[in-house]
Amino acid sequence: MKTIRLTTAQALIRFLKNQYVERDSQQNRFFAGVWGIFGHGNVAGIGQALLQNQDFPFYPSRNEQAQVHLACAFAKMNNRKRAFACTSSIGPGATNMITGAAVATINHLPVLLMPGDIFARRNVAPVLQQLESGSSQDISVNDCFKPVSRYWDRINRPDQLITALPEVMRVLTSPAETGAVTLAMPQDVQTESYAYPEAFFEPRVWTIRRQPADPTLLQRSLEWIHRSKAPLIIAGGGVHYSEANQALEKFALLTGIPVAETQAGKGSLNFDHPQEVGAVGVTGTLIANQLALGADLVIGIGTRYSDFTSASKTAFQNPEVRFINVNVAEFDAYKHAALPLVADARLVLEAWADSLHDYRVPAGYAEQIRQGKDAWEKEVDRLYHLGTTSLPAQSEVIGALNEFMRPQDVLINAAGSAPGDIHKLWRSREYKSYHMEYGYSCMGYEIPGALGIKMAAPEREVYALVGDGTYLMMPSEIVTSIQEGYKLNLVVIENHGFASIGSLSQSVGNARFGTVYRRRDARTGQLNGEFLPLDFALNARGFGAASFDTCTLAEFKQALEEAKTTDRTTVIVVHTDNTLHVPGYESWWDVAVAEVSEIPEVQQARQNYEEQLKKERYFFP
Repeated sequence: MKTIRLTTAQALIRFLKNQYVERDSQQNRFFAGVWGIFGHGNVAGIGQALLQNQDFPFYPSRNEQAQVHLACAFAKMNNRKRAFACTSSIGPGATNMITGAAVATINHLPVLLMPGDIFARRNVAPVLQQLESGSSQDISVNDCFKPVSRYWDRINRPDQLITALPEVMRVLTSPAETGAVTLAMPQDVQTESYAYPEAFFEPRVWTIRRQPADPTLLQRSLEWIHRSKAPLIIAGGGVHYSEANQALEKFALLTGIPVAETQAGKGSLNFDHPQEVGAVGVTGTLIANQLALGADLVIGIGTRYSDFTSASKTAFQNPEVRFINVNVAEFDAYKHAALPLVADARLVLEAWADSLHDYRVPAGYAEQIRQGKDAWEKEVDRLYHLGTTSLPAQSEVIGALNEFMRPQDVLINAAGSAPGDIHKLWRSREYKSYHMEYGYSCMGYEIPGALGIKMAAPEREVYALVGDGTYLMMPSEIVTSIQEGYKLNLVVIENHGFASIGSLSQSVGNARFGTVYRRRDARTGQLNGEFLPLDFALNARGFGAASFDTCTLAEFKQALEEAKTTDRTTVIVVHTDNTLHVPGYESWWDVAVAEVSEIPEVQQARQNYEEQLKKERYFFP
């Protein structure tokens, strides 16, 4: 057997650059490169290996958490068929990636994390940035990655790569198991050499298979659909990942079954499809939530039923409601005591369409869908064009952006008050034009995520809607976008604080406590002084971006036009009226309220809370 002597880090990089995936007879290289920040824990090992393999791109980021967000967005835009690896030094560089790892795992997105680790040999311990434990010498901060990783391993000997890396690829390319994979890399082991078999580095193709449904359960699901008088499809992210959009469109037209969407599933159908009724749940449309309340059959396709989708288990009130769940993940397929179809969404939808030519929803139900959809579009138009004469409402900013962007352009958002408004109001007009990270709803995701999308689809314009709170957490990758020559369009909503949590605070009787950006008043000792003098446009220019500062809707629209002419990342700050909100539409979210309090507003909120709790349900077969 022929061998080649390489360091552990050199072998790692050589293996990664020779991994390919195949789906539906289409092949591509899986890893697009490595993002990283070098320190003493990886510069001499992985850093040297990347220098030696310059045909495998390396991208330096400004923040380790941000580089994982970027990798998540890149993988999501590629429907998980391409991915990035991310490397860091030991200690704080490694732990900075943990939040990003949680984003990847919760959203089922493949990202390989390669944090540097302490020495495998212990004679020099404790090394710089090492966390010591009195109960074990076999621990480091990288053990913190275990609960947020789908696969975790520590490479303590060079030969361990031979068995570890195939497991890494098995998990990363699994539709059901994918998420963050962590390989902790002790800094001394990275530099040690070993005679690796040359065959280990031969190109390998990993097939992403489409799993068919169990025939018996598939037949039972057809019988359930046939008997249903008020069915509702809930399209989740699995529709996108299985590339089942056309199959869903065909099935919905054939049967007349309405399609509601989760945050991850939004855009499964274009907004003007006759069966598309929009967002469902806490951030749902009026028609979708009304249909959910009365549905006798809920067909979940690629959804994990978060509390926002189920409105904290209050959305489905029909006493006879049953569930069919189509999901590649068995864990999610069984939720709500459902008939579980552990299978690929596209295959199931195609099988249903072939067998349900004699099924159509009742005429009265079809008319309810049509009328409800028409009424909802009128409501969206109203919220897009409120006609404010001073600071615009957030809904007007969303409307102006939606009407300005081309169908193929991509909108990204993740946290704050915007996700709820966008989920309700955004009119998706082309595949993969809506990108929301709401599995973890992680502040700081939008700017690096926008860069990940742009790298995945450089031919498309990317617009990130960024709250002022999110911007303050992670604007640093504006610099990286300038470095790499990718133009992003960032719209910063300036409303002087955390608008979403401020509204939630008020709803539970807490008067927006601690959620507004104000100076501390020397007289009262409280944060009720003047607004902080923040200048986001000036800050963006300091990072190398072009920027605009706008206070009216007309100014904002003009800035969007002018941004077309800039040659680099452009930040448009728009000041908004924080008192103008998009209503809720027959939905509720369970946020516990203090059971006892001296504050009358809290007492009233608790009373309302206890009334809503009565609507929460368990579901049984």
